[in-house]
Amino acid sequence: MKMLSLRNVVIGAVALCAILFAFGWYWREDPANDPYLKILGGGFMFNYRQGEVFYGFTAQVVRPLASGSIIEASFENPAGGAPLVVSERVSTMTDRYALRTPPIRGVEAKKPYHVAIKVYDREKKTLLWNAEHSYASQISDIVVPDKPLTIGPGYHLNPDNPKNQPG
Repeated sequence: MKMLSLRNVVIGAVALCAILFAFGWYWREDPANDPYLKILGGGFMFNYRQGEVFYGFTAQVVRPLASGSIIEASFENPAGGAPLVVSERVSTMTDRYALRTPPIRGVEAKKPYHVAIKVYDREKKTLLWNAEHSYASQISDIVVPDKPLTIGPGYHLNPDNPKNQPG
């Protein structure tokens, strides 16, 4: 019986590692096929007290993006007209970003509103990734007053709101 030499053990170990590496490389998931963002949630928010309605989403960066890259969302305007475009730069401080519209009006119940999400490089010259979503509200914005019901940090009644007038 031939004794195992150190040389034979090393050659066998290197050959085994090479075979295992080749199997792992063949069945690996290529991160280049992953999306840059994962949408965690989104929808409409009604702030009755402030008389505001807006909609938006929260996204998490799941594939590395260079610092300074731009996340841009183009929201369909419920009142009609041009889409509402909001953007935010990617930072090393967080991997979650919340983009939302400015206050809007004209929201209809159960009507889907379209959102186009794009990720650009830091100079906004190259489109890296894009996706589309839609969000629908369960209620219309007619339940929200035209003017805030309260003002200030103490939630004092807004004297300009007709709902707060005596009578």
